[in-house]
Amino acid sequence: MKLKLVVIGNGMAGMRTVDELLQLAPERYQITVFGAEPHGNYNRIMLTPVLFGAKSIAEIMIHDFDWYRKHGITLHCGADKAVVDVDRRRRRVVAKDGTEAEYDYLLLATGSLPLMLDIPGRDLRGVLGFRDIADVQTMIAAAASKTHAVILGGGLLGLEAANGLLQRGMQVSVVNRAGHLLNKQLDRQAAGFLQQQLAGKGIDFHLGCTISRILGEDGQIQAVQLSNGKVLAADLLVMSTGIQPNIALAERIGLECERGVIVDDLMQTSDPRVFSVGECVQHRGELFGLVAPVYEQAKVCARQLSGHAGSIYQTLSSATMLKVTGIDLFSVGDFEGDADCQVLQLIDHGLGVYKKIVLRGDIVVGVILYGDTSDSSWYLNLVKQKTPIAAIRDRLMFGQTPLAAAA
Repeated sequence: MKLKLVVIGNGMAGMRTVDELLQLAPERYQITVFGAEPHGNYNRIMLTPVLFGAKSIAEIMIHDFDWYRKHGITLHCGADKAVVDVDRRRRRVVAKDGTEAEYDYLLLATGSLPLMLDIPGRDLRGVLGFRDIADVQTMIAAAASKTHAVILGGGLLGLEAANGLLQRGMQVSVVNRAGHLLNKQLDRQAAGFLQQQLAGKGIDFHLGCTISRILGEDGQIQAVQLSNGKVLAADLLVMSTGIQPNIALAERIGLECERGVIVDDLMQTSDPRVFSVGECVQHRGELFGLVAPVYEQAKVCARQLSGHAGSIYQTLSSATMLKVTGIDLFSVGDFEGDADCQVLQLIDHGLGVYKKIVLRGDIVVGVILYGDTSDSSWYLNLVKQKTPIAAIRDRLMFGQTPLAAAA
């Protein structure tokens, strides 16, 4: 008899774990998956190309319905199939419509939710996050008949939404509480290059402020009032102010949680029968929002579920790449540095190139590249592997190709 594995969450983290598990132990489990969206598993990172029309929804599917059938996996998907309870004593999962499934092991991969700020008027039509296919479909429909879009948040997703709606023909304004864009990934100098380039495309920016009130009529958004008193026309408001781990179910069933579901180095929760991966987890005090560490969690979790012990999860350095057409941007590590660090910089306004390398001793601890990211993989490896660079310090700024030529 096969063991029973139930996966709650049909997203990238949970299904990457299933993928890895099928490679390691294809006959070990009878697998059942519950997902709250009416789709197979899709690449959430590629929602931006869908928004601006470069890809279709079918093209971003990682696992379509045929894949589940081919691998003998039972998929329950759609709003009525969202899991509302887990009886951990009887090891039974219950969905909203009453569908039940028994498990020997449970994988919790409930992901995250967009952080929707509690602003007066938030419940008006036209106010949404940027998190799933339904959000993208709403934005595409709005762009077909509406004019003004406001994006709250100047982070990665916010800028991608802004660019996508701009390409759909809308007039776009970005509102950001911080004084510069991508303040978690860039310093002010690089952010200045980015803002100038995006402004040249037609995006309007309001930095160092936020939205204090959302104005509407007959239940539909019409404008937003900023904290500095300005009023912007708005047929659509996309809140992109961050994500929060989706831990409501985990808390309800009594798993240990803080900001996320607490997991150990084996991705095991406080219940030895329950594992968890992805944006819902908290590991050694840290939360996760990028693909690379989540996929590493999936690999470790799959090894434990397959019976192959010995693999533990360790947090990796993750790089940032901006998916906006015509913009080359990369950052990794500690790009601000501290009193013990030295900074190498190259600035060329004519070419629109900015490079910053942060060193602690003879180790690269952070890098920002703007305008020329051709050596990003090389710099990323220097940071990850903590490679001593004393012998190449005088040529470090010019990348891998000049170094190879010199050698």
